[in-house]
Amino acid sequence: MERIKIVTDSTCDLPTEMLKEYNITVVPLKVYFGDKEYKDGVDITAEDFYKMLKTSPHHPRTSQPSPYDFVECYKSLKKDADRIISIHISGKLSGTYSSALIAKKMLDIPVDVIDTEGASIMVGFIAREAARASIHGKSRDEIIDIIENLKRKIKIYFSVDTLEYLQKGGRIGRAAAFIGTLLNIKPILTLKEGIITPVEKIRGKERVYLRLIELIKQENIQGPLTIAVMNSNAVDEAEKFKEMLLKEFNIKELIIANLGPVIGTHTGPGVIGAVFYY
Repeated sequence: MERIKIVTDSTCDLPTEMLKEYNITVVPLKVYFGDKEYKDGVDITAEDFYKMLKTSPHHPRTSQPSPYDFVECYKSLKKDADRIISIHISGKLSGTYSSALIAKKMLDIPVDVIDTEGASIMVGFIAREAARASIHGKSRDEIIDIIENLKRKIKIYFSVDTLEYLQKGGRIGRAAAFIGTLLNIKPILTLKEGIITPVEKIRGKERVYLRLIELIKQENIQGPLTIAVMNSNAVDEAEKFKEMLLKEFNIKELIIANLGPVIGTHTGPGVIGAVFYY
């Protein structure tokens, strides 16, 4: 049986205990406050990041891992793996996927590099399903099929407190149409073909929760949901949204995913949203 290792990047926003449970290897992206470099999830936690976001005179910026970072990671797995499947944030949001592709050509171990066309816990859920399949002895082709199937099924809807951070980070995508909206207007966004895409504008935070629930219902999902409540330093709001979801849906699993430093750089604090599939 071929030994297959799963690699992802630190934008996956999976809880640490889940990464350990499924033996998923993470390559960190980098966050900079001024000239100071931090490896996402290694040198800086989400909690530290959001504190610094409030106090630092510098607006943070991010960068993808280098091809060398991936080469080192893949080499370190070579003794325990016959093949690597490397699962990453949308290539339209980050150069991480491109770095992994370059690294793949520099090694003699087979590596499949996957562009999830997603971000945050979308990437995490796909990596986890791939890791679960690997643990159960599935073949490379079976795991790729699982990944592609989940890419088609997984959905994301989220609201940001302000579009300022997406605009500053150059990741605003089609949501640029929402810039300059009135005070207390909360944009609801999704990802389509790996690009941040506007859904609609909602006035007031309370209505955001209700509209997110309506959007999930409109997907007409058959069967119990696996769902993550995304939030960026908005723990109370996440708990509130979690309770609302539990009342509305047949849920197989629900986790709360705090957005890490890299994703948080581009969304800012106050994000609330849902990633889900069945």
